[in-house]
Amino acid sequence: MKVNGILYFSSTGNSLYIAQKVKSALGGSILYIPKYEGDGSEFDKLFLITPIYSYGMPKHVFELLPRLNKSKELIVIQNYGGMAGGGDRLLYEYTVEYGLNIKSVYKLKMPENFTLTFTVPKYYINSSLKKSDKKIDEIICKIKKQIYEIPNKCKTKRATYLKNKSNWHLIGKDFSATQDCIKCGKCINICPADNISLIDGQITFGNKCVACLGCYHRCLQKAIVYKNKKKKDRYINPNVDESQIGKDIK
Repeated sequence: MKVNGILYFSSTGNSLYIAQKVKSALGGSILYIPKYEGDGSEFDKLFLITPIYSYGMPKHVFELLPRLNKSKELIVIQNYGGMAGGGDRLLYEYTVEYGLNIKSVYKLKMPENFTLTFTVPKYYINSSLKKSDKKIDEIICKIKKQIYEIPNKCKTKRATYLKNKSNWHLIGKDFSATQDCIKCGKCINICPADNISLIDGQITFGNKCVACLGCYHRCLQKAIVYKNKKKKDRYINPNVDESQIGKDIK
């Protein structure tokens, strides 16, 4: 029996939801990329499920690609909230340069979670979820029929993504915890970059932030704020068990 390796990165559940849908339809083991130390050689086929960040990919996905096994078939599914900006083509180009056995790169729109300075209306979130659910099913159908997609070239420059990625760590200095913080340690435990710690009784953010916003959206008290702005809205994909984000599912 063939076993699929479903590697995912997710901070608020969008990519996890896709991974769960893939597992349900095609089988396999779901593995959280920041905790995964392998190269995929233990699987028959690899699925990489990731959000698009800054017209590219999260830091952990960027670092995973060059170590993946070159002989295993690789299928990528990316999701984005605002604009894809050629992030699918960029990831594809990296896989080719690394000699990976890339078969297809699919992308779909899901609710935006990079909402530090604006609020997404609930009706728009609900609409995006409904449309994305249909799109995921379409992608899975294409995978079953081996209808693969290779992204077209785009005008987005790789240098733009690399510059943005090099500045993500700076966002950490603008996060802080208000007096509503109960020191539960959840933000410390879920941070994929080990960037949050408790120092002298205060939640402290370091300089290794990867801009995933997991701490911001998933704080139980909504005590983590950006530039001292106490925005109330937070986002977690309603179709997943929040406690499973960042976990492996065998």
